[in-house]
This record gives sequence, C-alpha cells and structure tokens, in this order.
Amino acid sequence: MDSILEQKPRHETNLVDAESIVIRFSGDSGDGMQLTGSQFTDTAAFLGNDISTFPEFPAEIRAPIGTTAGVSGFQVHFGSKEIFTPGDEYDVLVAMNAAALKVDLPRLKKGGIIITNIAGFDKKNLGLAGYPDGANPLEDGTVDNYTVHKIDVTKLTKDCLAGTTLGMKEIERSKNMFVLGLLFWMFDEPMDYTISFINEKFAKKPEIAEANVKTLKAGWNYGDHTEIFTTRYKVSAATLPKGVYRSISGNHATAIGLVAASELTGLPLFLGSYPITPASDVLHELSKYKTSNVKTFQAEDEIAAICAAIGASYAGGLGVTTTSGPGMALKTEAIGLSTILEIPLLIVNIQRGGPSTGLPTKTEQSDLMQAMYGRHGEGPLPVVAACSPADCFDTVLEGARIAVEHMTPVIVLTDGYIANGAEPWRFPAAADLKPIKVTFASENNNPGGTFMPYKRDEKLSRPWVKPGTPGLMHRIGGLEKQNETGNVSYDAKNHEVMTKLRAQKIEKIADYIPAIAPDSGKSSGKLAVLGWGSTSGSIKTAVRELIAEGHDVAHIHLRHINPFPKNLGELLSAYDQILIPEMNCGQLLNLIRAKYLLPAIGYSKVQGLPFTTAELKNKILEILK
Repeated sequence: MDSILEQKPRHETNLVDAESIVIRFSGDSGDGMQLTGSQFTDTAAFLGNDISTFPEFPAEIRAPIGTTAGVSGFQVHFGSKEIFTPGDEYDVLVAMNAAALKVDLPRLKKGGIIITNIAGFDKKNLGLAGYPDGANPLEDGTVDNYTVHKIDVTKLTKDCLAGTTLGMKEIERSKNMFVLGLLFWMFDEPMDYTISFINEKFAKKPEIAEANVKTLKAGWNYGDHTEIFTTRYKVSAATLPKGVYRSISGNHATAIGLVAASELTGLPLFLGSYPITPASDVLHELSKYKTSNVKTFQAEDEIAAICAAIGASYAGGLGVTTTSGPGMALKTEAIGLSTILEIPLLIVNIQRGGPSTGLPTKTEQSDLMQAMYGRHGEGPLPVVAACSPADCFDTVLEGARIAVEHMTPVIVLTDGYIANGAEPWRFPAAADLKPIKVTFASENNNPGGTFMPYKRDEKLSRPWVKPGTPGLMHRIGGLEKQNETGNVSYDAKNHEVMTKLRAQKIEKIADYIPAIAPDSGKSSGKLAVLGWGSTSGSIKTAVRELIAEGHDVAHIHLRHINPFPKNLGELLSAYDQILIPEMNCGQLLNLIRAKYLLPAIGYSKVQGLPFTTAELKNKILEILK
C-alpha cells in the first residue's frame, strides 16, 4: 500500500480523447454505488460534460447480501456531445462482487473495461451469485474478451485506514471512495468537488470525512502509480447553450418547479404527502424550503394527504399532493371531490411498476389510463407528462398554470426513471418564466342578487373565492350543484348540464396550449414515432441516428395528453405510419386509435427498464422495410 500513498514518479500512460463514455457502478446496496455514481456524475457536470444517469435499485428492501436480487447499480453516460440516454451498453463496468458481474456483464461492450473487487469473488460470494461450485468468472474464460483489472479494493482500503479509530464496518464502507478515486484518475477528472462534498457531509464527524478523503486519494494514487493501467481517457466539455448549469434529478426538479410555481402565482405552497417510492424525495426536498412560504405535511395516509391539499387550495393556497400508482388508487375518491369542487390542485404521480406493490423501485408508464379515467363518475382532468429529469421543472409549472388559470385539478405524470435519473439543467432567468395569472373574486358576480359560485367565464372556469371574502358567502362540496347558483341539486337534467360543462372546460384548455411540432424530422413523411414521458431520450437518439443514415422518420413527443394539442390529429395524419413505443401494454396507443381512428402501431416494454436506442432503431427499421 505504501506505493499507492507515496508520491513516486508516475508511469507513462496513453491519454485518449473520447466523445462519450458509459460507466456502470454495480455492487450490493451497502457498497455505496449510488453515492459513487452521483459524485462522479456531479463532477462530470461541473466540468461541463453533458450527462444522463440511470440509478437502479433492488426491488427488495433487504435483499440477501451477495445475491443477484440485491445488486444496486448506477449508470452514467457523459460526453462532449448531446446526450439523451444513459446508454445501451457500458464501456466500463465496476463490479464490486460476483453477483454484480453476473447481472451486468451482458450489457458490457466487447473489449470493454471491467474493474473488480476480488474480495467479492470468494467462494461464498460466488455461491450466493449462483455460480456453479468451483466456477469463477474471472478465471474460467468468461471475461476473456474484456480488459479486466482485478483489484483487492477491500484489502487496500483496510491497509489505507489501518491505525485509524474507525471500526471495521466504517472502514469497509469507505471502499467505494477508493473506486471513485481510481475512476477520477482514469478519466482525468479532479477530486476537489467530491472532497468538498465529503467535508461538508461529515462536518460533524471529522474522522469519517478524513477516512473517506484519504481513501479517495489512495484510489487516485493507485491508478497513477500502478502499471496495470496504461490508458487514461479525456472527455471534453460539451457545447451546450450558454448559461449556468447544475446536475438535477427529476424529483429535485419537480420540487424546485413547485417552489417556482408558488413564486409565480404569489400563492403559498402546501404539499400534503404520504411517503411512497419513488415519490418521497419530493417531500424531503420541499421540507427544506420553509423560508420560501412552503409548508409540507407528512400525513398518516394517502387520503389525508390529498384532503389536506384540497383544504389548502380552498383556503387560497397552491395545494399539491405527490404519490405513485398505489397512492393514486387510494386518493381516487378525494380526486373526485376536487373535480366536482373545480378547485386548483396539483396531483403528481411518479409512476412505478405495478399493479399493487409490483416493482416499487423500477420504472413504468402504466398509470396513463388511471390518470385519464381512474375516477368514479364522469370526471375528466388535464394530464401533462414530463419527458426528462430537467423537464420536470417546466412540466410542473405548466401543470400549475393550467390548474390555477382553469380552476381544475391537474395530474402531472413522471416515472421512476425520470425521478431518480439526472441531467444538466440550465438555470432559467426569472424574466423568462411564463407568468401564471391568479384571480380571486372580490365582487359579487350577480349584482342585486346572491353571489353565484358556478357562474363561468370565457374559459368555463368558475370564480375562486377566499373564505371570508365579504359578501361572497357560498356553498361548495361533494354533492352535485345547481348550475351557477351552487345550490345542492338532484335534478337529472341539471346533473347532465354540469357534467358536460366540467368536461367542456377541460377540452377548452386546448385553446390555451401550444400547437405541437416534430421534435426531430419533417412534419410529414413515411413514419412518425409518437412518444410521451421518459421514452423521449431513447426515441430522440434513435430517430436522429436514423435521419443521419438517410431514413424518412420523425419524432413527435407529447407533454399535454388531456386535452391533446388541437393540431395533433392533423399532424399525425401527414405520416404514412405511426409507431408508439410505451413502457406499458399500449395505453397511449389506445387513446390515439380511439380519438383519431388512425392505425397506429404499438411497441411495448414492461420490464421495469427503459427502452434502449438499439431496440427502437430495430423496430423502426422493421416497420420501414
């Protein structure tokens, strides 16, 4: 170990310029792969690389250590070009144990680099990973087509921290910093950002901070002075639009978007939420913004969470509730209440694999029909969907605008892939953010008579009244109301009138949203690939590559799903064929076929994993041929 820590003359290495690199950090949940990956990502973003990440967590809370079910992975794609996906295959695989290698080796490029912790390949770990007795993939020819670096990371970390006051458990937890330091050396990236992070994170535990920094530097020095490494890689900064950037995850962008919506509306923000994977981080993040007129309420259940948010909106605030699919099911009755109240409310559904508990840490797009129709009675609501981590900010703002300006609950869809993934986000200028107009009624809309709480404006929206406004006392509630007066009504024809008015109001929102245009490609041609949500990056990459190869294909991506943009049917009709890839069994496909009577083709993937670029390219080429 002395040779690693001593500053000896470094050996000669070949520095190779690379346009982009995909690294997969893989190990047990306790190996710190998420932290390692996120710190590498933040450093790459700090240096100006474009990035896209894909954290992947075990579905079991306490999966047995050393098993394939317990593998936790973090994938980062960084480069000097525009990047829209975490990458189909890895250039570098960091495998902390045998199970990690077994799970992720199939997606490592032939000739790719494997960095292993050989302590994770002993007899016990090989058995837990399901390798036959005596078979070691590092020795039986399994990895002969790769560049393999076998390092006893565990021993080197123990040697590095020998003599410290830390216990063996704390010492072993530091081994991910050794790997991170080695990767920083290999890709010519500085350690300064991570050292600052460590010192800040463990400010109250200086011995832990010192151990992590020491191990990080040891990893760097191991690469610098060990002659098994002959090549380093340099990835230049990407050419991005000028501005100030930061790396941001979808959940963090959602939280900041909600704070921005509060600022733009001038309304206090109230989040009523119940913890659920993968939505809990929004609650955690917003709890930090108390000084920005944000109140967070961790309710005892999903029903209490949404009902509290409805109460906040009734009182004149911006009510928000966040959840995932199972939580949406529990909130259904209260969503119906907010629908008949016609009150602003943001309902953020961060989708995951279902039904029931399903795959709680995996991604899916299977709640679209639930968002469209998952309510009792005729209760259509606006539905908007984010397409990437950074886009969560803009989509939340759009959802808030619709909710407040059209007096309606709005469902905002993201998913686990977007929520946990990260990409560069350019800080918007406040002046560039579209204003959100808030109007509270202050005068009687029925001169000479009683105030009418359901008298509608040109948007078919009813007035929003703060409780206690003089002269505007009125009744709202879950029972059907008489048109305009708001009196309780059981009249059959009045119920039909009110039902249709509520639906017409949602349809009329289409007059206030922009026309849709292709994201890539021409506005007519042989094939359009229509997507929504997190399929955006894979579709964009596949379509742009195929256009460059001379194929007649275009990409159209939806943010507004209910109502659709007014020109969507006309645009889709300009193509010979339409392909709709979804991480469900064809939910948008059914909506498009039903509304526009177009023979669209579906392409489904329901594996808890996003589409790869290769999968989409192959499907597009199959259709074009």
